[in-house]
Amino acid sequence: MQANGAGQDRDSELSCRNGAQNGESSSAGGAHSNGLVSVTNNENSISNNNGVAAQPKKKRLSQSEEDVIRLIGQHLHDLGLNQTVDLLMQESGCRLEHPSATKFRNHVMEGEWDKAESDLNELKALMHSPSAIVVSSRPVILRLVNFFFFCRTARMKFLLLQQKYLEYLEDGKVLEALQVLRAELTPLKYNTERIHILSGYLMCSHAEDLRAKAEWEGKGTVSRTKLLDKLQTYLPPSVMLPPRRLQTLLKQAVELQRERCLYHNTKLDSGLDSVSLLLDHACSRKQFPCYTQQILTEHCNEVWFCKFSNDGTKLATGSKDTTVIVWHVDTETHQLKLMKTLEGHAYGVSYLAWSPDDAYLIACGPDDCSELWLWNVQTGELRTKMSQSHEDSLTSVAWNPDGKRFVTGGQRGQFYQCDLDGNLLDSWEGVRVQCLWCLSDGRTVLASDTHQRIRGYNFEDLTDRNIVQEDHPIMSFTVSKNGRLALLNVATQGVHLWDLQDRVLVRKYQGVTQGFYTIHSCFGGHNEDFIASGSEDHKVYIWHRRSELPIAELTGHTRTVNCVSWNPVLPGLLASASDDGTVRIWGPAPFLDVQDAEGLNGMKMSSSLCFIVTGVI
Repeated sequence: MQANGAGQDRDSELSCRNGAQNGESSSAGGAHSNGLVSVTNNENSISNNNGVAAQPKKKRLSQSEEDVIRLIGQHLHDLGLNQTVDLLMQESGCRLEHPSATKFRNHVMEGEWDKAESDLNELKALMHSPSAIVVSSRPVILRLVNFFFFCRTARMKFLLLQQKYLEYLEDGKVLEALQVLRAELTPLKYNTERIHILSGYLMCSHAEDLRAKAEWEGKGTVSRTKLLDKLQTYLPPSVMLPPRRLQTLLKQAVELQRERCLYHNTKLDSGLDSVSLLLDHACSRKQFPCYTQQILTEHCNEVWFCKFSNDGTKLATGSKDTTVIVWHVDTETHQLKLMKTLEGHAYGVSYLAWSPDDAYLIACGPDDCSELWLWNVQTGELRTKMSQSHEDSLTSVAWNPDGKRFVTGGQRGQFYQCDLDGNLLDSWEGVRVQCLWCLSDGRTVLASDTHQRIRGYNFEDLTDRNIVQEDHPIMSFTVSKNGRLALLNVATQGVHLWDLQDRVLVRKYQGVTQGFYTIHSCFGGHNEDFIASGSEDHKVYIWHRRSELPIAELTGHTRTVNCVSWNPVLPGLLASASDDGTVRIWGPAPFLDVQDAEGLNGMKMSSSLCFIVTGVI
């Protein structure tokens, strides 16, 4: 029903009106006309002694049914459909909120602050929930409970007086505002720091200056509605529902469905306008990067490593053929084209690291390599070729977040910190490094070593500590963007997820074949919800971070898959490097009929609810 002007001035009563206390509805009869439709339930009608049809009593509503009616009523009220709300509350025998809360709402929205403060005193008794009253008979507990409710009431009163003070200032009533500040706000002895800030607003020369400094919308409906939203959070829901409660519940339901969707790989939109509430959320597997989009065959030997740049526009691949190839990623078509070939690495390239600004690329070799190459990606020129000793083994590298330093090391006990010219800044003796990572704090370097552990090293105060301890060799590891999680490839065990802050093993992922080859896994997708890893069984495995079983197995490579890299900007793009000499680029399914796409890509379901995709260009 569409609301008219007459309905705008009435606010419905609010919590369920268990009117007459006997479960009967307050509506006068079973038939009601709202001007559009008239309905009479003749089939269920009964006759009284005079032969006149009487309507049966309506069943008493359950608590959940009352709650739903109140939620609907609040939503309709926010839409301005006040007559519809009145009718709904009348027929259901419910009330939207307590009458004292309705008075309080009206006085706040009308700016009648003295009346609103008086209403707040009435609401005090309603703020003490039954559970709070009977918590304990012990005096200490009761004092704590009373103090809690005192603070809540003081906070509400402070918010009311703050709005009153700001409105006086905007109206130019400086003396009245000063009186509120001195005689009403200050005696509360609540949030004195905020009171000092409020007193500074007395110096504002005009209303625009006040609104800008106070970050306040000004006197009127907008600021008062925001004030009311804050005040509602301090009142029990039986008295006044939290603001926009139905929308909040719907958003939570949508977010939960997205979180439980195994293939959701797009940016989360917190609004409800972008989704349909009439259907459950479900992403198709065809939207996931499980289909071969491109096969790069320019390397002429085993490809040991691949890594997308931080901005997602380039891919670097390193090979046993002693070259590094930098590929350009077309962000529209997701196709890759050869950009530069960097040559001269005598031992092959087994590890690559992009600088934070993607201007430089560092290349490392296998165990017997004592050299490190630092390339200018844009010009293709070698800026630094570093070697401290011919006996060194520099097999891993990690950039400091400032982009001016890097750390490198290997299994022969070398662990260096250097500048961009290869000058040695610091060193740590006796650490046999397998893999390295610099945390975002700019001080801590994580290093996995030959003692099956990951330790944190601080080059500034020369301290170190144990963070992760495994029972088998850690072949490689990578860290999530927020620095909280570490993904380890563990010899003979597979892929393990660790919480670096709590220092606990979170999950062991199943399916992958991991021996003593170095395989590099990665986080990926929006919010890094997914994990991918190569495998010695020639496959790429993908898991949802919260699930131990793989959600996808990608086939197409014919030898061990050494490394995978998920594009950090394009969540639908994944690269894998293999001993078969190729790099495969994986993306969503092409725009084909479902049966055709599944037939071309050999997709099939497995007993673990994962599916296998045969790569097709």
